[in-house]
Amino acid sequence: MAEKSEKRVWLVTGAGRGMGVDIAQAALAAGYAVVATGRNPGRVSSALGAHDDLLTVALDVTDPASARAAVEAAVGRFGRIDVLVNNAGNFYAGFFEEISPADFRAQVETNLFGPLNVTRAVLPVMRGQRSGLVVTISSTAGLVGQEFCTAYAASKFALEGWSESLAPEVAPFGIRTMLVEPGFFRTELLTRDSTSYAEPSIDDYAERTRQTVTAWNAMNGLQGGDPAKLAKALVHLAGQEKPPPRWAAGADAIGVFEQKARDLLAQAGAYRELSSSLAHDDAMANT
Repeated sequence: MAEKSEKRVWLVTGAGRGMGVDIAQAALAAGYAVVATGRNPGRVSSALGAHDDLLTVALDVTDPASARAAVEAAVGRFGRIDVLVNNAGNFYAGFFEEISPADFRAQVETNLFGPLNVTRAVLPVMRGQRSGLVVTISSTAGLVGQEFCTAYAASKFALEGWSESLAPEVAPFGIRTMLVEPGFFRTELLTRDSTSYAEPSIDDYAERTRQTVTAWNAMNGLQGGDPAKLAKALVHLAGQEKPPPRWAAGADAIGVFEQKARDLLAQAGAYRELSSSLAHDDAMANT
């Protein structure tokens, strides 16, 4: 076992491109040690360069054995893992009827089971330390569904429920969780490296598909959010004694949060009398 690092140690998945690069760079700039992982470790090294406090490790998040090996490498080098950032993900876009069952499963495999695999490998280390933070990069699509995003939103909604439920399970061991819901940031999510479109096969969806793909292609590279600023803010929040359990990243994300809260309150009250009348008669008599 290596000597425990005097610095906090971050393990970042998907650190070969996009937001993962920014997060790894921000953590290094803040003086932390970083284990940067990706399917292609050469790409990770090229993106981040050389650094005394950087370890580059191959990791396929869909492979539990790969996750365990990455964690072993991290602990072997630095002796501990203080912050896990579940960032790796992809995007299968399209109308539900046109997304193949295999692609829908592949979306969930990467975006849901990927973080589960890595977190399962990291938690024994954090429990042993009696400390740690599990950060999961979700999306506003984990709070609000929209057309053309059924598979993606399903994977992100699942992440939300998993992280919220994990939080009380690991809290007794000094481990916290934090969900990050970015709005639109200028990342590589809408590039061919990250987004796969369903093959058009149903005439009823053809025009809406064309309009959506055209609009998204026009948006790519012009999103308002700066991922480097998000990464710096994330490092700041992760360094707090009590990081927030959920963080709306971006002004547009705040708007999504607020609208979702209003919608839920309106839906709760819309049939309040009917909803409140469903108890057994004997239960009502005892109240």
